Amino acid sequence: MSAEPERFVLDSFALLAYLGDEHGRERVEAVLAAAARDECSTCVSVINLGEVLYITERERGLAQAQAALAALDQLPLRVLPADREAVLAAAHVKANHRLSYAGSFAVATAQALGATVLTGDPEFASVGSLVSVEWLAS
Repeated sequence: MSAEPERFVLDSFALLAYLGDEHGRERVEAVLAAAARDECSTCVSVINLGEVLYITERERGLAQAQAALAALDQLPLRVLPADREAVLAAAHVKANHRLSYAGSFAVATAQALGATVLTGDPEFASVGSLVSVEWLAS
């Protein structure tokens, strides 16, 4: 019996690094390439996806946000809904840790899946006891 492939939750920091050719992009690319080969799995909460899109639109305009969404839709990246269970889990994380609300969805998603959060956001230092965090180079 083979071991299950590693699971990653990408937060908005990781996705923005990938889209913007920023620090950490190489590792995000490597994880996504491994996911394309079924060597691992990658996912994102729809809340974190929304965060990527509003940040992109605010900084670069609607057309760039639409282009970012089109690019993300081509990746081996499963977008998970924010159902009641996810919202309650994220609210619990947020209530007990110094982390953005959107970040709390990445943590709750990782907890639910037994996944590692891929990020470079220093806020995630407060949740190291809850989930595994892989830090992108800064």
